[in-house]
Amino acid sequence: MAEASGTANIGVVGMAVMGSNLARNLASREGNTVAVYNRSPERTRKLVSEHPEAGFVASESVDDFVASLAKPRTAIIMVQAGAGTDAVISELAERFEPGDIIVDGGNANFHDTIRREKDVSASGIHFVGTGISGGEEGALKGPSIMPGGTAEAYKTLGPILASIAAVAEGEPCVTHIGTDGAGHFVKMVHNGIEYADMQLIAEAYDLLRTITKREPAELAEVFTAWNSGDLESYLIEITAEILKQVDAETGKPFVDIVLDQAGAKGTGSWTVQNALDLGVPVGGIAEAVFARSLSSHPEQREAVQATISSRPDVVEVDVDTFADDIRAALYASKVVAYAQGFDEIVAGAAQYGWNIDKGAVAKIWRAGCIIRAQFLNRIVEAYEKNPDITTLLEDPYFASAVADGEAAWRRVVSTAALSGVPVPGFGAALSYYDALSVKRLPAALVQGQRDFFGAHTYKRIEKEGTFHTLWSGDRTEIESAPSTH
Repeated sequence: MAEASGTANIGVVGMAVMGSNLARNLASREGNTVAVYNRSPERTRKLVSEHPEAGFVASESVDDFVASLAKPRTAIIMVQAGAGTDAVISELAERFEPGDIIVDGGNANFHDTIRREKDVSASGIHFVGTGISGGEEGALKGPSIMPGGTAEAYKTLGPILASIAAVAEGEPCVTHIGTDGAGHFVKMVHNGIEYADMQLIAEAYDLLRTITKREPAELAEVFTAWNSGDLESYLIEITAEILKQVDAETGKPFVDIVLDQAGAKGTGSWTVQNALDLGVPVGGIAEAVFARSLSSHPEQREAVQATISSRPDVVEVDVDTFADDIRAALYASKVVAYAQGFDEIVAGAAQYGWNIDKGAVAKIWRAGCIIRAQFLNRIVEAYEKNPDITTLLEDPYFASAVADGEAAWRRVVSTAALSGVPVPGFGAALSYYDALSVKRLPAALVQGQRDFFGAHTYKRIEKEGTFHTLWSGDRTEIESAPSTH
């Protein structure tokens, strides 16, 4: 497969489905000549033979691959995250020169990206951790792309990525997120929001199925109707398609023959873990992650079910009215999930020194990615009006939208509880909203408990300073240095 050297402006390493689709996307865009390489050459040969129109510059050795790239050499790695990625980075870094660019387009942990960028940049080579969302179809037809790395690297890489990105309202869904791990951090949060969005939709389906007793085909019509309003999104669209599907083997609705144990690949958990480290409450996202974990413990579910002799009777409702309530509750809960996600982006940017444009992030999520939705335009508008807004829930549009749906939201959560239908997503979102809404939280008592057993101190509402009560003594109050615990 030897080719003339220095002919490709972009290369792709890793010819599994995502890598091969991305390579095909790149090759289909005017101005791109694409070099391809895979550790197992059979995959490279297969891609080249099946797509001669792409004009791939194919190599069966890493040396030939590097030689096939025009300077500054730019290569996108699309291999399994972890040790495999480190191995490819090492191979390229040994052969690349200062000014060349290595792009990791996999689902890497942003902490790894920060480490890798530091190591690679020491030799003058640019390392760009890049989040790519949209799955196999997005990779082929146009994903949402979230690159980190240096501004200098983006001058070369930006136009290439823009050529393959999805387009929303005339704008490519790619923007320079920030330095080192910023791109993979934002992709991580995207996936966390995706978990929450999917869980909320699943809860809406479960409520409609259990309480209104409609069959999946009927519910497909409900979701199709919802997709023409303020809930318009890719996930609502595919939910309707899934509910229409009938299993060819059994004749049953597809959703009824699928094992009710949800899988996960880690990015949702990372979102929650890092939110904890940053001190950002993302309960809606966390409950979505936990719901998948709970579903995947059938032995615990069966053990508890064996102890129960009866379940609550389903509350009788007006079918159409309750469906409208669920739609409103779903929208309000969805707003909370996005608000929590953007809170984490703000906190991450502050912690790691990234200058992230929140409105630009919302823009590039409008097409190509899994959470693409009509209401992302509203988030763009919110940050354009006030880039330093403390929470999306204070924006007039979202404040009004949540307020308008609040009564329905409460009816849905209470009806679910009385009927024994689990709604961890809806419930967590409503509790979060209530916690922000009430004038005073029971955290005052928690601070009292912490001070009682651990002398962790507290602050008073009417004066400055930090205080401790001598609980094991005469219970007088003393002014104290703030606790470090």
